[in-house]
Amino acid sequence: MAEKTSTPGRRFIKLAGMTASIAGKAVSNSIKSFNANDEEKLAAKSRLYEDIGLKIADTLGEMKGAVMKVGQIASQYKDIFPPEVAKAIAKLQRQAPPVPFSTIQYQIEREMGKPLDQIFSSIDSEPFAAASIGQVHRAVLPTGERVVVKVQYPGVDEACESDLKQVRLALRLAGVFKIDKKLQDKLFDEMRDSLTAELNYNIEAHNLQVFSTFHQPLDSKVIIPKVYPAYSTRRVLTLSEELGDSIETAATWSQELRNELGERLFRLISQEVFFLHSFHSDPHPGNFAFRPDGSVVVYDYGSTKTLSPELVNINKQLVRAAFSHDIPALEQALRELHVRNYNGQIPAEFYQQWIDILISPLNGEYDFAKNTAHHDAVELLKKSLKYWDSFQPSPETMMLNRTISGHYWNMINLKVKDNFKPLLEEVVPLHSSASPT
Repeated sequence: MAEKTSTPGRRFIKLAGMTASIAGKAVSNSIKSFNANDEEKLAAKSRLYEDIGLKIADTLGEMKGAVMKVGQIASQYKDIFPPEVAKAIAKLQRQAPPVPFSTIQYQIEREMGKPLDQIFSSIDSEPFAAASIGQVHRAVLPTGERVVVKVQYPGVDEACESDLKQVRLALRLAGVFKIDKKLQDKLFDEMRDSLTAELNYNIEAHNLQVFSTFHQPLDSKVIIPKVYPAYSTRRVLTLSEELGDSIETAATWSQELRNELGERLFRLISQEVFFLHSFHSDPHPGNFAFRPDGSVVVYDYGSTKTLSPELVNINKQLVRAAFSHDIPALEQALRELHVRNYNGQIPAEFYQQWIDILISPLNGEYDFAKNTAHHDAVELLKKSLKYWDSFQPSPETMMLNRTISGHYWNMINLKVKDNFKPLLEEVVPLHSSASPT
């Protein structure tokens, strides 16, 4: 049977309790701060946000399934929430504890319609990976082929919509959103679409086949697991076992090899964005493995994002404007991406300072092990707060920003020291505004 915490009644009670607690904290804080001065109100609000973040993290961390995944997704978009809330729920990105194997066996047999010993020659009872919506077990097919079996927890997909609504209600009652309701709707629609796709393993199986077909002619050292359709359903996905070393192990290899791996990662994602117009959008280092021959194994194509040709072209214009320091073109591209709103005028110097920081890892040889870009960004952010109301989170850029920033940290972890500008120009010619799309 599925875990009791996955039953609709228990889930609702836990989430409703979280919502009520958060609403109570918000009301109490408002009453206590009624006669406080500005400094006291600010300190009280900071404590409130920290309490709210911890309550959300503690509640969602106890629960399997979509609700925990919602918390993980929310924690990745830190510009939507106050820093105290974002920091507390960031721990939801860590690996989840596994469920008993009896639950996994129940799900496989229910999906496949026959006993487990008639499906696989053998299957490990201990998972080698566990996450918010499912876990992965090694197995052997009757043919002798070694595979991995990704199994979704029972009841997770049915809970998705109600989980998302309840988490959003709790956050709204707490007053922690830094964006208006219209933009909240768009961002949560994006989260819901992403989550719904991840919960359908038929979609992931299709994605794996599409991306494998795309990459193989371009680079045989991009390894994407093979799907076994006869052993896969909407909630069970059986794939070829593709082994590789972790990013921590790869970081101990030679500089030349680390650079090769970094270049392969860079080409992989940039070709997906600018050529395929669809990309792997979960850059967590656990979704990649590395081999001493320079190969990169890519796992988990459940989270992908498809871009319209128009959106790809706007991103090309943004890149070209940044490298040519064309501030009017840059601002226009940001407006078309709905990142720059119409609040106030911004001096060219503001953009220039940000351009210098953000393109530095792509503008000549860059040592990611000694990088300063994110430190410089934090310092500049403090000086830029007076212009921050002129910008907003954008559904059009949310997944792409998450992917780019994730791979920036992957390059840091790999300690790459390389010049990515020629690789960038392979997908976005920087000196030709009329280049083909």
